Amino acid sequence: MSASAADEIRDLLSAGWRLVACESFEEDRALQTLERVATARGQKCVTWSAAGGVGGSGAGAGGLDAGIAVLEEEAEPALFALLDAQHWIQDPVTQRRLRDWLPELGARKQAVVLVGPRVDPPLELARDTARVILPLPTHPELRGLFTRILDKRGVSVAAERVDEAVRACLGLTSGEALRVFRRAYRSAQDLSDAAVNEMVRDKQRALRRTPALGFHESTASLEQVGGLAELKRWLFERRRAFSEEARQFGLPVPRGLLLLGVQGCGKSLCAKAVAREWRFPLLRLDMASAFASPGQSPELAMREATQIAESLAPAILWIDEIEKGFAASAGDASASRVFGSFLTWLSEKESPVFVVATANDVTQLPPELLRRGRFDELFFVDLPCADERREILSIHLRQRGRDPKQYRVSEHAEAAERLTGAELEQAVTAALYTAFAENRDVEDDDLANAIGQTVPLYDTYEERIKELRDWSRGRARPASTDPKMVDLFAEG
Repeated sequence: MSASAADEIRDLLSAGWRLVACESFEEDRALQTLERVATARGQKCVTWSAAGGVGGSGAGAGGLDAGIAVLEEEAEPALFALLDAQHWIQDPVTQRRLRDWLPELGARKQAVVLVGPRVDPPLELARDTARVILPLPTHPELRGLFTRILDKRGVSVAAERVDEAVRACLGLTSGEALRVFRRAYRSAQDLSDAAVNEMVRDKQRALRRTPALGFHESTASLEQVGGLAELKRWLFERRRAFSEEARQFGLPVPRGLLLLGVQGCGKSLCAKAVAREWRFPLLRLDMASAFASPGQSPELAMREATQIAESLAPAILWIDEIEKGFAASAGDASASRVFGSFLTWLSEKESPVFVVATANDVTQLPPELLRRGRFDELFFVDLPCADERREILSIHLRQRGRDPKQYRVSEHAEAAERLTGAELEQAVTAALYTAFAENRDVEDDDLANAIGQTVPLYDTYEERIKELRDWSRGRARPASTDPKMVDLFAEG
């Protein structure tokens, strides 16, 4: 049961609300929460469904109008849980019956809770309906569930191992977590490393049903990101800021950062590297998928994605090319509401979900996204300077088993003046292909030729990159602090 949700519902009822929408995919857990609330208030909890009627008796089955007719006869204090009521409350007759029923509920110390994955009250009931979203199970809740299973089996497992299993299942509903736990335990006959790893894999499979969210295994570290010294320093300062020690020191939980800049200069790589450096799970929020899913509304997809991210916190939530999502919402009222809710979540979230958003086109970003409070900082990622290009070339040579000291890296870095980090990587790869085709090791001439044959993105999008750089002056913090950085756009 969720203590916070139970407290919220109890407070709403005490304040005089008689109609509450409780949104959750976990019907059993929602009913357990309502039972807890009803008991605390000296009420009984009575359920209704179209199939089973009131309390499974069959009375009032078939439709909500018939169910209300039966429930109206109940005179004792009660909490009425109406399951899947979303399908019935759009009917005008049912709406009228609910509205007429509300004054009687108050007099009898009764209340109605509409339970379902998504509950959208019609306009006629919107002002009379409070909304509660049942969060996913917390660490203590899942730990209690798993401990009870182990106790029933008479198995003793170290507390640290149980905690590892719990962390592996965070982000799942209680039912999903139990199935994942039981399957892994039965397969390994204990809570070994293999069992915990199997739980992680099962969780990733289970969460594929969430169209807007994906798990990513990050193999890159900040040491594999060339340049961007100021951004790295900023991130290093916040590494310990998620701890309880930081809260006692008076620091707020870091909210996130927005990386704006030229394509191929390491913005997305930084998001992945931060997750590994801080040892946080990495989640990628795909806004386009949220709107493209035929089986789920964008509102529900985005809400589920943020709920999962919060349940896995501390976590990194990576949003690549965020401007494309906002551009897609232009002129679409429904999409605008979704993004409005997302911006509110960015500002008001209290869980340690560190958001790393990247953008290539600032003209498509709404001003409200850029204001302070959404992100802790806005960084501009520029084309790499000579020192950064030398570092990037050295990183990619080392990753491919070559010693950078055996090559004229400084000379190649100078020749690659307007190349992005991604283009430098491709130049190293192209040089390796040439050498491999000729059955020899890569040489300086191969690198020089590959760099010379690369057409820089800058040559194709010079005006757009210039506008981006001009906009960033005075608005964004430079991700690099190298004093030798050349202002390519100040020329001419």
